[in-house]
Amino acid sequence: MWLAVLLSLLWPQQAAADETALTPERQASLRTLLHQECGSCHGLLLKGGLGPALTANALQDQSAQQIALTIMQGRPGTAMPAWNRFLQPAESLWLAHFLLHESDAAP
Repeated sequence: MWLAVLLSLLWPQQAAADETALTPERQASLRTLLHQECGSCHGLLLKGGLGPALTANALQDQSAQQIALTIMQGRPGTAMPAWNRFLQPAESLWLAHFLLHESDAAP
């Protein structure tokens, strides 16, 4: 438990620093992952389905760090899986920023 608290305090700063290191190619692959993998539950346009909508409007009450943490850890007791085996923290933070600022753009 204390490790999770410590990581949550340290991780956002590190992820924010690494976010700019993502190549345009990796950003494109993350957009594809978002629409294909996340879209399978959250709707192809991310406007909701089995899971809730992931539009900027729907997420406006959450910070990028909160969204990134949900991506990495999932939501226990729900169908939302943890992506920490497949994504780096900087990638989940990039996805969170994308969802908050650009997710209404076409896939």
